[in-house]
Amino acid sequence: MKKIKAIIMGAAGRDFHNFNVYFKNNPKYKVVAFTAFQIPGIASRKYAGIPIFPEECLADLIKKNDAQEVFFSYSDISYEDLARKAAMVTAAGANFCLLGCEQTTLKSQKPVIAVTAVRTGCGKSAVSQFVADYFSKKGLRVAVIRHPMPYGDLKKQVCQKFCVLSDLEKHNCTIEEREEYEPYLEKGFAVYAGVDYEKILRLAEKDNDVILWDGGNNDTPFYKPDLYLCLADARRPNHEISYYPGEINFRNADIIIISKADGPKENVEIILRNKKRLNPGAKIIKGSFSLTVDQPELIKGKKVLIVEDGPSMTHGELPHGAGFEAARKFGAARIVDPRFYASGSLKKIFKDYSHIGKILPAMGYSRKQRKELEEIINRADCDSVVMATPSRLERFLKINKPCVRVNYGFKEIDGNNFYKYLLCFKRNLVLQ
Repeated sequence: MKKIKAIIMGAAGRDFHNFNVYFKNNPKYKVVAFTAFQIPGIASRKYAGIPIFPEECLADLIKKNDAQEVFFSYSDISYEDLARKAAMVTAAGANFCLLGCEQTTLKSQKPVIAVTAVRTGCGKSAVSQFVADYFSKKGLRVAVIRHPMPYGDLKKQVCQKFCVLSDLEKHNCTIEEREEYEPYLEKGFAVYAGVDYEKILRLAEKDNDVILWDGGNNDTPFYKPDLYLCLADARRPNHEISYYPGEINFRNADIIIISKADGPKENVEIILRNKKRLNPGAKIIKGSFSLTVDQPELIKGKKVLIVEDGPSMTHGELPHGAGFEAARKFGAARIVDPRFYASGSLKKIFKDYSHIGKILPAMGYSRKQRKELEEIINRADCDSVVMATPSRLERFLKINKPCVRVNYGFKEIDGNNFYKYLLCFKRNLVLQ
């Protein structure tokens, strides 16, 4: 039978996973190309011998390769933008396709807890660390498997295990990877990531009792969850029903955590109404994030530059994050606008993501971009730098100003139900 020619639309992560679990040994398909979006500098590579092109080449690729089907394989996109991409694909002569969860999830030999969200920037990392700490304190060995971020040499990144901070240098990690890995490594957890999530899972299963899937963006889990958590953001109500694939997480979750629920009550009510309609059986947790800084005197009455978590500010579409909140809470005299000092690729970031407020997203997907980030910080006319990125940039950038570290952790509002649900899950593990 003649094979169907397919193209996979991706952003260096879900695309490779879908290829490995669905297409690699599928006699029905021949994947002729990948396309890359969202992350700069990840095209012009190959995976499994298949070339990767910028997404803007997609219409030409469909016609040139006579591709019959295009599979969308990345996350955090509005339904409007998703439909527009579908229109472009179908106009070029191919079918626009989505793979279901059952076709792309692997089964673990160990219990899996998945932490997901409806959007980037809901607070998954803080909740994931909360869960990891809880089970570790209960005497269980927790393997943290992180959503893929293979932006470098794909052959070297097939199956990675990070145990100590020096592993970040060893694997030449981007700032985005550092933002996700550093907090776990500082707490003594090993982090697993890479490209081939079957190999990663089997490695993690060897020495651990529980698998914690720390999802990226609003993607669905790569592993079949035994406990499925989903964060919905009270500052972005209705995003749980207007972004793909976040709505899938919202519909499938065992527990929906409404994060930033200390904000407007009407926003929380909107999410609760959507939950009642789409996932009435899910349990509800309302949570917020405690915010502290290590040197408040470097904020009060000072001119400050704020550095925030990169992905949450860019494709997560947040105007600002914890750093901006800390600057207001601790009495900054003035927040310096980094746009006046931007150059190179970071100047383009501000143009492409015009919603960003007076903050500097911690972009660093290459050595050149990290250097540009360092130069902006050092050129800025400010007294101190408010560091709200989870990565300690001062460890590997040469910064000429004092830095204030912002820390934030998850806390439940109105009770301790989250502890009860996690304890119940642990008891079930013992009974099994």
